[in-house]
Amino acid sequence: MSADKHLQSWQERFEMAEAMQPLLGKLYRNQGVEVVVYGKPLLNASTIEIIKAHRLVRRHVGEKLRLRESFPFVQALSRLAVKQCKVDIGKLAVKYWAEHTDTNEIESYMARELAAAIDHADDIAPRDVVLYGFGRIGRLLARLLIERTGRSNKLRLRAIVLRGGKKGDLEKRASLLRRDSVHGPFNGSVEVDEENNAIIANGTYIQVIYANSPDEVDYTKYGITDALVVDNTGIWKDEAGLGLHLKSPGASKVLLTAPAKGAIKNIVYGVNEGDVTPEDIIVSAASCTTNAITPVLKAVNDKYGIENGHVETIHSYTNDQNLIDNYHSADRRGRSAPLNMVITETGAAKAVAKALPVLAGKLTGNAIRVPTPNVSMAIISMNLNAETNKDELNEYLKDTALQSPLQNQIDYTDSTEIVSSDLVGSRYAGVVDSQATIAEGKRAILYVWYDNEFGYSCQVVGVMQTMLGLTTLSLPA
Repeated sequence: MSADKHLQSWQERFEMAEAMQPLLGKLYRNQGVEVVVYGKPLLNASTIEIIKAHRLVRRHVGEKLRLRESFPFVQALSRLAVKQCKVDIGKLAVKYWAEHTDTNEIESYMARELAAAIDHADDIAPRDVVLYGFGRIGRLLARLLIERTGRSNKLRLRAIVLRGGKKGDLEKRASLLRRDSVHGPFNGSVEVDEENNAIIANGTYIQVIYANSPDEVDYTKYGITDALVVDNTGIWKDEAGLGLHLKSPGASKVLLTAPAKGAIKNIVYGVNEGDVTPEDIIVSAASCTTNAITPVLKAVNDKYGIENGHVETIHSYTNDQNLIDNYHSADRRGRSAPLNMVITETGAAKAVAKALPVLAGKLTGNAIRVPTPNVSMAIISMNLNAETNKDELNEYLKDTALQSPLQNQIDYTDSTEIVSSDLVGSRYAGVVDSQATIAEGKRAILYVWYDNEFGYSCQVVGVMQTMLGLTTLSLPA
């Protein structure tokens, strides 16, 4: 192919991706249809992100999916009365082109494949969400909820609750939402309504409420009812503390973005969200590390069985550590986080048992905090019940990441050059680094990357949807 043909091919793909964008936006905003390509979301995706999502199809089926081959499916989808579902046009297109040579039957094919979602009754009322705390996880949850703003959106961010603020607090909070040193600028506009004490982000009106205790707020005064309160503070972790939220009028359920104490269910989305019942009013989304390792451990245990193991977490420093040496109640955490590796404890290995009881008592764990602001790694060392080797184990995990019910939790890379900063913004709970896998006989060691902020926040949104009964039909099945 000549140089001119390469450029012509690129321009064709770029223009096709540009043409897709308005259709993808309207499908979500007006019909509640989220379009993906082999699990990669196209909602609010840039033209480059749409092109990359199509290139990744090669990992799944061995050959690339051209945008000119998938574009007719987006067009057909926009003409069908499909509502409230997630549609994988990558899978639909690949299946169609394996059996057809022209576009004549695309619309009738789509109508058959998506019959369950055509004229699907949209009888689920939107639910109010309150973010109690607006730190690293709170602001990322806000971004994730705001990116889904639209008439068909069922999770509506209505308010954030903060401790009493000083003069200028509102603008500073808005500025932290606009700009993030790790995750970059907010994708849209953020305005401040000083008179009404609110932040308006991409048209989403977010009431800012100041309170010093969970039971001090009357949400109904702001028109908020039957709300899910997502506690991002980590201050209250047991039923008594988290139950204070339920004393506030307008609050009906509570989700903790940290491991819970006592009998509260710790949920890892994709693994045990089926344990959540309508009667559960207080639930935990566990920790970022528990979310990263549990899906991978489940996959390995399902095939090989795990006799026992150890999880060592190489974790980015967190907000509870000191920038410079200073007093800290915990051992070693008082030493400067940007200058030291710091050995500390993690309950993630034991917490796995709450989401995956079959592994109760089989895992130990420890953690090392390192001088990076985001993206961590779990090194999982296991004694298995069955023998395997590196190639076989990697092939199984690759297939799990691409084809299994855990495909939205586990990603897989075979890159020999990937480093932690490449994983900033990953929406997966964990990413298996296949080049680092060690396996021989019944011994195996896996290296799993995870964005301990953004990837975890995506998992939290899944638990939020589960708690509110907002599960989405995914097609094709």
